[in-house]
Amino acid sequence: MGLPRLPQPLRVDQEALAEDLRAGVLTLRLNRPRVRNALSEELAATLMAALQRAAHDDGVVAVVLTGTGSAFCAGADLARFDDDHDPRRFRFDSHRLTELVGSIERLEKPVVAAVNGIAVGLGVQLALACDLRVGGTSAKFAFTEGALGLVPTHGGIARLVKLVGLAHARDLLLTSATVDAERARELGLLTEVVPDDGVHAAAAALVERALVRTPQSYGLVKRLLTLAASTDIASAMTAETIGQSLLVGSDEHRDALRARRRSPRARS
Repeated sequence: MGLPRLPQPLRVDQEALAEDLRAGVLTLRLNRPRVRNALSEELAATLMAALQRAAHDDGVVAVVLTGTGSAFCAGADLARFDDDHDPRRFRFDSHRLTELVGSIERLEKPVVAAVNGIAVGLGVQLALACDLRVGGTSAKFAFTEGALGLVPTHGGIARLVKLVGLAHARDLLLTSATVDAERARELGLLTEVVPDDGVHAAAAALVERALVRTPQSYGLVKRLLTLAASTDIASAMTAETIGQSLLVGSDEHRDALRARRRSPRARS
């Protein structure tokens, strides 16, 4: 018997992801409107590569994630479920998408979701992994995996429980709910709701507010928030102290402290 044929490396699809860098803010726009911006394997690989570049590029200070057309993201491309799957291989390949969602949380720069229209499945996970989320009045979150005989993955259950609590997560998942923008804001799925034509301006305003924090402080508090949601309070407080010990001697802290002392408000 010959050796098994290995899968080919995933190609990137540059046309499926529109990138726009202005004043240090990188907008990543999922660009498959004919399929409501569903993520093919190629688009997922392209988005992952863009996030990795953003993490290492000092010219990028923040990221906005959005979609083209009337949908944010309809989830993973259903074509990936067409073939017969060896569960072991499926779990291995699925890890790529888990890494994609997790990379948003690990990116120690502001990441804001501008939710235009519906988010489904993996699209929900991408939005919830972002630091802040603004939605238009047409924004919706659909928890409809159950209708396909599936469950949310890539942190879809764990992240939802931590964000909205067990009771609300039960209501959303066990009833395969679709919630509108106002209900999403009430639950904490959205930071704020604005008219559809103001979503991108509102996302820019959230970025500006997030950038009040110095870069190192932002990155650390982002990591500490994620840690605090999944560990005991003593461990979380220890991590806070370690983080603070790294910041107090930093140039960022010293420069910010001098600026504060020079400001008229500090002297009044």
